[in-house]
Amino acid sequence: MTMPPIFKVEDIVASLQPGMTVFVPGLAGESLAFYAALKAAPDKAAGVCFTGLHFPGINRSDYLGLHPEARQRGYVMTPGLRPGLADGRAELATLDYPGIYRDLVARAADIDLVIAQVSPPDAEGRCSFGPSSDFHPAVWVKARRRILHINPNVPRTRGSFSVKLAEVDGYFEADSALVHYDAGSTNPAIEQHAALVASLVRDGDTLEFGVGKLPGAILAALANHRGLRIWSGMATEAVSKLVDAGAIAAKGAIDAGVALGDAAFYARLEKDDSYFFRPVSETHDIRRIAAIDNFCAINSAVEVDLFGQVNADSLNGKLMAGVGGLPAFVAGAQLSNGGRSIVALPAATDDGRYTRIVGSFDRGMVALPRHCADYVVTEHGVAALRGSSIHERARALIAVAAPAFRESLEARWADISGRL
Repeated sequence: MTMPPIFKVEDIVASLQPGMTVFVPGLAGESLAFYAALKAAPDKAAGVCFTGLHFPGINRSDYLGLHPEARQRGYVMTPGLRPGLADGRAELATLDYPGIYRDLVARAADIDLVIAQVSPPDAEGRCSFGPSSDFHPAVWVKARRRILHINPNVPRTRGSFSVKLAEVDGYFEADSALVHYDAGSTNPAIEQHAALVASLVRDGDTLEFGVGKLPGAILAALANHRGLRIWSGMATEAVSKLVDAGAIAAKGAIDAGVALGDAAFYARLEKDDSYFFRPVSETHDIRRIAAIDNFCAINSAVEVDLFGQVNADSLNGKLMAGVGGLPAFVAGAQLSNGGRSIVALPAATDDGRYTRIVGSFDRGMVALPRHCADYVVTEHGVAALRGSSIHERARALIAVAAPAFRESLEARWADISGRL
């Protein structure tokens, strides 16, 4: 068996040339060793276009900031990407997860280099992508050059995609920390809110959820449920706590594209046979989701208007992230036998100055149309929207708004509904 050449990470950086396109995975799949080597030789980023899905608050590497002539094609708004949109060095493709995957498949033949962080090879020479299997398969076959970062900190996980060391174009070895994620601590208000959401979950449901304080608190509130399964784009340490509590069904009951947490959580993934990792082409396939009975999609939002439209990623007209997997999971939940779509958000901003249940969107961007949310949950209650008339929906949403804003929302609805 012919083995691929071994490099130093500095050799890979030195091989970069203007005009190249480099796929750099995000979330837990990002190679921080490769980025550190780029920072040490920033001139090699000149004229290079970096692409991949990077998430604000999780991935903090600034590829555009490496060099004034660096370029980037992104799919989610991040702080580092924003300046490049202003000066023309960046592109933002505002796609959902299935759309991102398709876009990468279509562009894969033009990708000059893929950097993939993997586990050390097993006895058969096969490397695992560890806690990140989301977008790698989209570019893997057609990319011109595939380089592995073999990292001893990457756990060997179970999944539908792996790679043999002998089949790549080279590799470098580096003991490097993985991208870590901490949702932060909750408080009694968040826990009360989470309990309301958890009350809509039934034993035996299959769950999808996002990341953050509220999603973590919702998972914690499910500890006394039984027979739960997970089919989600992301999984966090809170999921493992459900396994330990006996709430998760059995072996192989957690299907996810990415896991996010700390070093102890990543190490656990190698031993915990509850987890199985899949690419976005599987996790976000609406047909697969729809075939799962009692699929419960639980997602956060920035604001919801009185029609039930959901803004998930903009603030006062300013794009803050992207819609991610939200549309696919909600569509799948609506087609699932016994499925439900739950949108959870605080009733007001943290300082209490602004309502997050709004009359209509003046500056917000619609991530979900008005027919998609079955339930909207704030800390003040549950608005059940499925099957409700237009006036019933508005009244239900006003009832879960922060009390200080209900009167103004009623007046706003009177004005809106009078012009329908």
